[in-house]
Amino acid sequence: MRSRFRVDSGQAFPIYITVVAGLLFLAFAYFAVGQAAATRNGAQTAADAAALAAAQHSRDELFDGFLDALEDDGPWEDWLSGDEFSTDGGCAAADDFAARNDSTVTRCGLADTSEYGFSVAIRTDYTVGESIVPGTESVHGEADATAVVEPRCQVDEGGGGEPVEISCDGEEWLIDPDDEEALPEPADLFSVHLTD
Repeated sequence: MRSRFRVDSGQAFPIYITVVAGLLFLAFAYFAVGQAAATRNGAQTAADAAALAAAQHSRDELFDGFLDALEDDGPWEDWLSGDEFSTDGGCAAADDFAARNDSTVTRCGLADTSEYGFSVAIRTDYTVGESIVPGTESVHGEADATAVVEPRCQVDEGGGGEPVEISCDGEEWLIDPDDEEALPEPADLFSVHLTD
């Protein structure tokens, strides 16, 4: 009886080893998938941050141009409507934010939308890392994002002269460039958001 038990347990041992090896392989495979997903998520975060930084830079330029035009009796409506939107400096801001997220901008330019904005593509400076899947140690994460600047305001009827009366998403503003404490923030006049 003892000898038969030893034979049975000896036959079960290879099965046990095979099952454990299979489970270990699955665990390493799931780990590799997790590494790839983390790299992809990091890339998308960097792309979103870079696109938003570029759009926010241009939004701030629109805001400053609007205030300057008010002071100089220039065409401030063009700045408030976003028609003076410029890409100058926006891609430099995108480069800065991508670098903060261990990534490099591979493409930056005017968004291919009807709105004013930027499209940015990035590549992570880090790789997925070593795993049981061959070649992952040289695979970088890549992602792109688009962020737009959307004017929030309309000029009130008969709103000529200074100070200027404007309505921004239902909030009324009386803007006098000489009264800095009463000035709105750039975000009050322009929204910046990612597009799908």
